[in-house]
Amino acid sequence: MTTTQDDDLHIVRNRTFDQIAIGDTASITRTLSMDDIALFAVMSGDDNPQHLDAEFAASSRYQGVIAHGMWGAALISAVLGTRLPGAGTVYTGQTLRFLQPVRVGDTLAISVTVTAREPRNRHVTLACRCVNQHGAVVLDGEAQVIAPAEQIERVRATLPEVRLHNGDGTRRLLEHARTLGPIKVAVIHPCDELSLSGALDAHAAGLITPVLVAPRARLEAVALEAGLSLAGIAIEDVEHSHAAAARGAELAGKGEVEALMKGSLHTDELMSAVLAASAGLRTKRRISHCFLMQTPAYPRPFIITDAAINIAPNLAMKADIVRNAIDLAHVIGVACPRVAILAAVETVNADMPATLDAAALCKMADRGQITGAILDGPLAFDNAVSIAAATVKGIVSEVAGRADILLVPDLESGNMLAKQLEYMGDADSAGIVLGAKIPVILTSRADSRASRIASCAIAVMLANHYRSTPP
Repeated sequence: MTTTQDDDLHIVRNRTFDQIAIGDTASITRTLSMDDIALFAVMSGDDNPQHLDAEFAASSRYQGVIAHGMWGAALISAVLGTRLPGAGTVYTGQTLRFLQPVRVGDTLAISVTVTAREPRNRHVTLACRCVNQHGAVVLDGEAQVIAPAEQIERVRATLPEVRLHNGDGTRRLLEHARTLGPIKVAVIHPCDELSLSGALDAHAAGLITPVLVAPRARLEAVALEAGLSLAGIAIEDVEHSHAAAARGAELAGKGEVEALMKGSLHTDELMSAVLAASAGLRTKRRISHCFLMQTPAYPRPFIITDAAINIAPNLAMKADIVRNAIDLAHVIGVACPRVAILAAVETVNADMPATLDAAALCKMADRGQITGAILDGPLAFDNAVSIAAATVKGIVSEVAGRADILLVPDLESGNMLAKQLEYMGDADSAGIVLGAKIPVILTSRADSRASRIASCAIAVMLANHYRSTPP
């Protein structure tokens, strides 16, 4: 008798000792992911850098990250406990030989075969093998178990969905940005404590060399009241916020600063200056905003766009919004980002324009009009970020459950999504405007110090990228 992983996925059935014969076999297959390695490390406490540190592993004898050896052994246990003999099995012994390393992306076929049975005590011996996709045996051994005496048939339990969060995305971002050196940033009208202290914090962190563009008297009054020092900080004295925005854009257009940072003025006022023809900051791209976010409920940083600039973008605007987000993903190290084009449903519906735009954007990607990423949509939010939700709905997609970029239908939905994640999902966030010749750090008065500094770190990375590859 032979069983495979394609057997009934909803019912757990075992085989009693009397139903087991020598030669019976059962198997499952499993593809190793980096999440598997991380989860095994968390559960076992084995944080050997050979398994978790790509830089260290690259210099080891295996020249890359490999799975813990006992990960394969755990899969053998899974076959014994769920397939042969199945529920009610008691492990009594196991021998193992680790023959080859298992790398991320390897697909293993894990099989057990009955080689001996002892009726007196229901002992069963099984040969165990793990074979990779190349046909090489990576692990083998022998298991001894006590087979169940009674038939068991139950509805299979639903396993919890486990999401890993390393919590160091912001730290790594800052560490990398600091290695690039500070950039000169025009801070536009930082005439309240929050915006002024944010600029000074980024300066102290080694990220920016600020040029404060604002009425000098107001700046000095704010600094005095807040106990902040302006010693050594350049100031461009202007009359009011409108003049500050215009002067900052002028400095950027002349190449005297490499980024702009919003202070205590309205976003529209700043962006009008950036978009003015006289500033010379426009490119062929539509200007758009990106939130870079990381939340404990999702295993990787991700981008939400556009939640601050384009109110109700049409198809052409969305195409540029996607391109800008892809560029940002590349700069922060995501070589081929997965783009989920969000809507309320997963099917194209003529009465829902967001689904039509999603289908059109995917076809544009197929035709090479949008490059550098994998696009899929329409996808509802749950299917974009949860593999379990996508599986339940029968969605087969390279993007579903693993999105790096979430393209929202409009500003309202994007802004609400980002704020919900920040305030109710404990997400870290950073905001940046792309599509101009320089990055624009677009912070909110409610942003935390960490968010403002992270936004500056992204600007540093973009500015350094623009030196060799102008937008």
